[in-house]
Amino acid sequence: MVVNCEHVWQEISNYLDGEVDSSLRTAIEEHLRGCKRCLAVLDGTRNVIELYGDERAMEIPLGFSQRLHRRLEAQMPQRRGSALGWMVAFAAAGLLIAGLAIGRSSAFTRPSLRSEHAAPAVHIPPNLMVVVYDDGKTFHQPGCDVIHDKARERRISAAEAMRQGFVPCVRRLAAPS
Repeated sequence: MVVNCEHVWQEISNYLDGEVDSSLRTAIEEHLRGCKRCLAVLDGTRNVIELYGDERAMEIPLGFSQRLHRRLEAQMPQRRGSALGWMVAFAAAGLLIAGLAIGRSSAFTRPSLRSEHAAPAVHIPPNLMVVVYDDGKTFHQPGCDVIHDKARERRISAAEAMRQGFVPCVRRLAAPS
């Protein structure tokens, strides 16, 4: 029987424990006579087993752990943020804040409604001409019976009225959705 290095490495523990059959033992011993690497693995494994099986416990001197930690920390390079790193962080934070400010600006939000009880307009043609009052909350169709002060009325498109925060008159323009 001929064995290679990998086969010896797989069986090295069984070989040391005497748990291999005689033909495998003979093949391993023949391989060990010609292979220095496998002989080194055998010696190293034997040493580990002897050290692990030794009943004498090695006692670590008092304070050894703290001294070891101090020495390791002293040899570790200090990692601190570089100026470039801080500048990138501040720039990213500034961009984030600017993005939030732009997102909350009035260009991206609807104007507040002039009436708390108003519903947004639905199915109203944007080019429909409507009547509004500067101090009012709703827009009306011309001729609506709710309009009382014709001298103060102003005519604009429905789209412009909604952009300015006016809501449709519930009597004539608000369609059920």
